[in-house]
Amino acid sequence: MTSARSARPRPRPRLRRYGVAGTALGALLLGLATLPPTATAAPVTHEAEAATVSQGAVESNHTGFTGDGFVNYDNVSGSYVQWNVNAAQAGPATLTLRYANGTTTNRPMDIAVNGAVAAAGTSFAGTGAWTSWATTTVTTTLKAGANTVRATATTANGGPNVDHLTVDGGTTTPPPTGTTPAAINGQLKVCGTKLCNKYDKPIQLRGMSSHGTQWYSQCLTGGSLDALAKDWNADVLRVSTYVQEDGYETDPRKYTDLAHSLIEQATARGMYVIVDWHMLDPGDPHYNLARAKTFFTEIAQRHGAKTNLLYEIANEPSGVAWSRIKSYAEQLIPVIRAKDAETPILVGTRAWSSFGVSEDGDESEVVSNPVNAANIMYTFHFYAYSHREEYLNTLSRAADKLPVFVTEFGTQNYAGEGGNDFTMSQKYIDLMASKKISWVNWNFSDDERTGAVFKTGTCDAGGPWTGTGSLKPAGVWIRDRVRTADDFPTS
Repeated sequence: MTSARSARPRPRPRLRRYGVAGTALGALLLGLATLPPTATAAPVTHEAEAATVSQGAVESNHTGFTGDGFVNYDNVSGSYVQWNVNAAQAGPATLTLRYANGTTTNRPMDIAVNGAVAAAGTSFAGTGAWTSWATTTVTTTLKAGANTVRATATTANGGPNVDHLTVDGGTTTPPPTGTTPAAINGQLKVCGTKLCNKYDKPIQLRGMSSHGTQWYSQCLTGGSLDALAKDWNADVLRVSTYVQEDGYETDPRKYTDLAHSLIEQATARGMYVIVDWHMLDPGDPHYNLARAKTFFTEIAQRHGAKTNLLYEIANEPSGVAWSRIKSYAEQLIPVIRAKDAETPILVGTRAWSSFGVSEDGDESEVVSNPVNAANIMYTFHFYAYSHREEYLNTLSRAADKLPVFVTEFGTQNYAGEGGNDFTMSQKYIDLMASKKISWVNWNFSDDERTGAVFKTGTCDAGGPWTGTGSLKPAGVWIRDRVRTADDFPTS
């Protein structure tokens, strides 16, 4: 998939047989990167109508609210809503206020925690209508036990209509030692054509890809990642850091920090993490080689001691020869190895990681001229509605000769939209199971396309994340297949 929301350009058609699509998913909530490397508790929502209200009224005359209503502030400075918030442990927290402002005038508020202003003059801009709800997020620190959070209007216009406060912070009990995919399997490595665990046994990982981290922050919370790890039983999260399309190149520090934070959060939940360098357009990976060296140097230096990582160094090369992709890999891999000698590295293949099929090629070019490096795998992407038997057969042949990881696939067409072809998708699932080809599905967001697993609006509402009630048909289908995890061999 090449774009995220309808306001952005729609995906461009691929050359020949629909070419494989790129990936994308969401950026973290503001301030999430500052959280410590421990598992965060599921977010807790506190309705405004149940809070203490001064100079305001509980109403329900505008649709779209959660709970039983919302608070309409009086048009005076000093009107406020105050919530009582309990924290299991002292530490940083993310506070997200859901609100509506049907005017064109910003209605700023001071956000105070335990009587001290944590965020002065926080903006609550117009949302277009009183039935259009948005969120504003601030970060703060909570003490263990009882806390108060107060949102106070600072102008004569009063505050916006406030629906609820969501608190995402504190710590939760980590999973029991030795029970998670990363704990059982430990440091992964490539053995022959397979991905093997610390016992030298071939394994298959199953999981989900994020959407682009510049777009879907609200889909990556403590609650949603808890659900992925514990309700979906996922083995792996792919963190997609787009380079272009308003991504990394616009603010390298911001998007590197987002990657750091997601790596830590997935690690705390016992999942593996694919660090996806999501180069897509331009299709020549050399265009971003210098940026990739900077990014992966920092990622490997900070996280190289972890045993739950994989580095995906070029999402979907296109329009260039395999030799060009190979030379990119052979320049970047030594930079990573200088900081991390053990983590497997995933190399994109020609024509949107289709082993060249989408540009009239096949896997033979890689078989006859592999990357000169050890402990690497090659990536393959497919979208079942568009990519039929020729792609399926290519994957089968390639996996017999090369180590392959399917780092992106969908049950829809190449753009991650349209109808689902679950029959063709199951053929791929069965093939990958029979050959222990690890896979990651596209994508863990509420994008409007059918390939995003959550119904549109789920992330803005803060869930619910567990079960199937918030899932689109593709989400229900893929969750079932993620949950049937590989029986990881240890002896």
